[in-house]
Amino acid sequence: MTTTTPSRGRRRAPTRIERAAGRAAALQKPRVILAALLLLALTSVMLLDGYLRAEVGGDQRVRTGASSSEVPDAVLDGGPILTFRGGRATTVSVPDKTIALTFDDGPNPTWTPQVLAVLEKYDVPGTFFLVGSMVSRYPGTVRNLVRQGNEVGIHTFTHVDLSYQSSARVHREITQTQLALAGAAGITTTLFRAPYSSETDAIDNYSWPVYQELGEEGYTSVFVDTDSDDWKRPGVSKIVRWATPEDGEGASVLFHDAGGERSQTIAALPEYIEKMKAKGYTFTTVSGALEEQRGGARAVGGTGRLQAAHRPATGVTLYEGKALVAAVAVAEWTVPALSVGLMVVGVAVMGRFAMMLVLARRHHRQRNRRRFSWGPPVTRPVSVIVPAYNEKECIANTLESLARSTHPIEVVVVDDGSTDGTSQIARAAADRLGMRNVRIVRQENAGKPAALNNGVRSARHDIVVMMDGDTVFEPDTVRQLVQPFADPRVGAVAGNAKVGNRDTLIGAWQHIEYVMGFNLDRRMYDLLRCMPTIPGAIGAFRREAVLEAGGMSEDTLAEDTDITIALHRAGWQVVYQEHARAWTEAPGSLKQLWSQRYRWCYGTMQALWKHRKSLTDKGPSGRFGRVGMPLVVLFQVVTPVFAPLIDVFTVYSMVFVDFRAALLAWLAVLGVQLLCAAYAFRLDREKYRYLLMMPLQQLAYRQMMYLVLIHSCVTALTGGRLRWQKLKRTGEVGTPSGVSS
Repeated sequence: MTTTTPSRGRRRAPTRIERAAGRAAALQKPRVILAALLLLALTSVMLLDGYLRAEVGGDQRVRTGASSSEVPDAVLDGGPILTFRGGRATTVSVPDKTIALTFDDGPNPTWTPQVLAVLEKYDVPGTFFLVGSMVSRYPGTVRNLVRQGNEVGIHTFTHVDLSYQSSARVHREITQTQLALAGAAGITTTLFRAPYSSETDAIDNYSWPVYQELGEEGYTSVFVDTDSDDWKRPGVSKIVRWATPEDGEGASVLFHDAGGERSQTIAALPEYIEKMKAKGYTFTTVSGALEEQRGGARAVGGTGRLQAAHRPATGVTLYEGKALVAAVAVAEWTVPALSVGLMVVGVAVMGRFAMMLVLARRHHRQRNRRRFSWGPPVTRPVSVIVPAYNEKECIANTLESLARSTHPIEVVVVDDGSTDGTSQIARAAADRLGMRNVRIVRQENAGKPAALNNGVRSARHDIVVMMDGDTVFEPDTVRQLVQPFADPRVGAVAGNAKVGNRDTLIGAWQHIEYVMGFNLDRRMYDLLRCMPTIPGAIGAFRREAVLEAGGMSEDTLAEDTDITIALHRAGWQVVYQEHARAWTEAPGSLKQLWSQRYRWCYGTMQALWKHRKSLTDKGPSGRFGRVGMPLVVLFQVVTPVFAPLIDVFTVYSMVFVDFRAALLAWLAVLGVQLLCAAYAFRLDREKYRYLLMMPLQQLAYRQMMYLVLIHSCVTALTGGRLRWQKLKRTGEVGTPSGVSS
């Protein structure tokens, strides 16, 4: 056993890696904030869209048959226009031989423009009581409506029965609609009509306080004398007849320009207008009728009029309104786009599951046939390289597992500047175990790639096995791992990494991920001959292949993915050996898990970008570029980035669409994943009881992995670097004989 020590001298200057790490650390907080803001923006857009489309809260209650004992008789029996002056309620009727055409539930991009075309043709004004959510979605229609000289009123923001709502909700419904009008047409209005309350006899003891409160704020509540009931679609003749008042009487008449199919309304309007004009009627707006009854000038048709009920929106109201309309426009574009993305992601995810199941089964049957062989057994000694940085808790267990190896090995422990006595502990463990085949090489701290390269240079044999300093091998692991090298075309072999500390919740989640997400994937990639990564915990390489590729590169954080792709491009085959098992200590806390996965995700992106030219490689060495690169980008970057859409839309659908259908769809996806996981556990001969953790994993652990990936994408886009991060270890993963599968 030999030891190489670094030279001593004055305090050294920071290395390039350490300087880059310092810069990266300074940039991490802004990147986390940026990623959080992106998620917040997406959530806000979804909530806004759901609020606009589904009337958040799902309050569809409509009050009927309530007492009106507290409502003044003068109001119940009075005209359709209700005002409050000095706290006193006053009703006003439409003048004789006058029609105030009113329309509810708009705007609608299909029917409202057709209604406007009819009104413009006959030079007739209308008063449109608009739903604020629709105003914010179709601001252009509202602008045209106002520009044509029509009048607008408030019909709440989400079309709820206000008699059931709190005072705060009522105020919010009115304020939001005013903001929508300000953003769409630059105006506010003093007219109001409550949903489900067309005539004054609909006022009851519950809704009367609402009208009083709004009246004190200066709003004029508008009802109708005559209801066309066009929403029932009874036919054009009935709509015209029902909308016609008694001869000579004035009337506030109700039609609808939204809320359903309105072709009968469009057909009835010209006939109705012609009929009423033939009887000597004139048409006005609600404010025009009100002004005439008060002795003022009556407002009639004419483009560009400023209606008396309108007020120019100014100051904060105007800018908040424009912001609301802009936000809704973003939501209107974003949500459909995300819906399309969801379909693509869903197909990709299901396709991946199907591909993994089919190819994994084929791989298992192929590699476990009795006559399957890589060639003559590989029995020559190999070098096992163990890079170690502050591994005092684990290094003794690692060496103890290697001492039981059934294959001849030499062990090269590369101490990467440890400060916790790792090399001394390793030396003592080797002496205690009688391992004369252990060499300890010490170097100044330079990172894991440098430690591995030092180990490769120091290795005495042509096959090198690389493992982490927190990993333990089973006695037969090395022998199983090196057998594929009987095929001279094989340049590297990936082993089967297992989670040793799986008895905790976080450990169990990672155990499921390793068995299903990693090993099932490796079977698929192995069969397709485009393995993207040799795991750092257990992998074997031809020494000459590593040296020809330039060794482990420091260009990326995922040196294992980097070297694997480099070997593919050099023409070597990379295979998976499922029977070579290694037990590793997975991160024990969420913070450590985030740190590890962040490095993995970001490093993989770096490696893919570094080897982007593999897409144009020709011949056998170009197979990874033709097959592996697209699959890795699709399954490990693109699909996971958009996979949160499945959960986001599930929650969105549960709240705003159909809770039961959304829940069933989510359970169906979970069932497919559970099926894949169960098959993966069967192939690896794992106990199924850990799958009980899977539903919770989908709700919690998977969300964290989404955030890690998004964080990595933001880092990649902003150009940051990270160093080889050391995770806190406990040494709880002992020798394989103490680990139960």
